[in-house]
Amino acid sequence: MSVRGRQYRYVGPVDVRALVRPGGEGRRIRSASDFDDWASALTLEELAEPFTFVIDAAGVLRVAPRRSEHVVCAGGGTVLGAGEMSVGDESGQWVVAEVSNQSTGYCPDISSWPAVAYALDSAGIGHPSGFTHEVVFRRCLACCQLNIVREEDFVCVFCEADLPRKWNVDRPGH
Repeated sequence: MSVRGRQYRYVGPVDVRALVRPGGEGRRIRSASDFDDWASALTLEELAEPFTFVIDAAGVLRVAPRRSEHVVCAGGGTVLGAGEMSVGDESGQWVVAEVSNQSTGYCPDISSWPAVAYALDSAGIGHPSGFTHEVVFRRCLACCQLNIVREEDFVCVFCEADLPRKWNVDRPGH
């Protein structure tokens, strides 16, 4: 079984994309033991804070330390989901405590949750039933700027034009 969903291309700054290097992708997590191996190399402080994740085009979870760029974690490719997550240990099992779709490089829609859940399920990592913090991204049709919609206020913070209700960040030419 595999998960299908919208693929998100990188829409962030060109200088950040330039940081992508062959072999510099985030660690693939296909099992709880993969996560154990990755986490064992982190300091307690690093493990205590959220980390960067992407769900690659194959539906596999990739992780990197928090200050990593999502596009680097994804190796520059398209993703099915991206954001930040934190984990905890419950009875010797890794469990996601918090997870968001907060990635200003990919701006994934909240509808990307099934891809995230699928990757976590495939890796045997427990998780909540949805994003614990949802970020709503929209591109302004008038000025083309990316916006984060807060409190259901679909108005561009740059030019005050109305923002679309449907996800539209990955518009051709932008």
